[in-house]
Amino acid sequence: MSDFAIPEIKAAEDEMIAIRRHLHANPELSLEEFNTSALVADKLAGWGYAVTRGLGKTGVVGTLTKGDSARTIGLRADMDALPIVETTGLPWASRTAGKMHACGHDGHTTILLAAAKYIASDACRFNGTVHLIFQPAEEAFGGADLMVKEGLFTRFPCDRIFGLHNMPGLPAGRLGFYAGNFMASADTVKITITGYGGHGAHPERTIDPIVAGAALVMGLQSIVSRNVPPGETAVVSVGTFHAGIASNVIPESVEMELSVRAMKPEIRDLLIRRIHELADLTVKSYGATSQVEVYDSYPVLTNSEAETDFARELALEVFGRDGVLETISPMNASEDFAFMLRERPGCYFLLGNGEAGKGSCMVHNPGYDFNDDIISIGATLFVRLVEKHCC
Repeated sequence: MSDFAIPEIKAAEDEMIAIRRHLHANPELSLEEFNTSALVADKLAGWGYAVTRGLGKTGVVGTLTKGDSARTIGLRADMDALPIVETTGLPWASRTAGKMHACGHDGHTTILLAAAKYIASDACRFNGTVHLIFQPAEEAFGGADLMVKEGLFTRFPCDRIFGLHNMPGLPAGRLGFYAGNFMASADTVKITITGYGGHGAHPERTIDPIVAGAALVMGLQSIVSRNVPPGETAVVSVGTFHAGIASNVIPESVEMELSVRAMKPEIRDLLIRRIHELADLTVKSYGATSQVEVYDSYPVLTNSEAETDFARELALEVFGRDGVLETISPMNASEDFAFMLRERPGCYFLLGNGEAGKGSCMVHNPGYDFNDDIISIGATLFVRLVEKHCC
């Protein structure tokens, strides 16, 4: 696949790999990407971009105009790392204990920088304006939402926007596209159950929140099986359950957290409504009370038909049929690029990281590493999207 990369991008590959490995060795968590954003801003400024810093706290936008067309396009990469202890043992492994680029955002940032360098060169010819969006906090806090709320598309208008994610398990360098609802909504739901604590030897003098909580955990399992129409995608998973400090003490309260996912907004609304109802009525039946909080909510990621077709056809033109996967399936993972796609038409596509051996370790795993062999492929498609749209 790298044979199809733009020659100038391929020639700069060693430089870009060095940047990627530097970023990997120096990971920064969500909204802490100060050094990463400084590196990005310095590179963009050196290549002639107008640079805006601080959007979404640590976000960076690089803007470049050529010609006199009113056409605009946005390309996005995420920059943050995860709170994971790395176990790869690689020379460029994380130097910061408990922080790791375990999702490949170091690679995404580098891909967009590789594209940026070529776009700014005389070799790249387009007529319009390109906005390169380096986004913080994809893994937490909804950095895309923060940037949108701070005026991203008002200050930097985009006719259409594009982003990518590396994907272990897919052949290295091959591209996958899906039009429509591609990635699930995600909500974290915290349920606090309050009873009346007391001595474990006298449960009759208490209102036991653990029993109420256990009943609720079982009741929650009925939502997907009995309330969601068969064939629809929905997940309600209880991930944490915290209660008690001693075997002979019935605690005052219980806290649990749920991961809730759906592929359609109306199914998401159904799940949240039923969680509220079950929490209230189940816990009341045991004499306790409940409080439900919904936060860290990401919407369904929806790729527009026109932009997905545009990107897929261009990928076929650039890389041939062997470079583009025939089909890919929707994913239950979530992605906050969905916030940007609610504001502007666009496409979020996949770039294979490797299906066996190198690049095949799944993301969010302490043994993961981004496959440097795919940098030039992703950068080439980003460049061609700019040239094709702003022609």
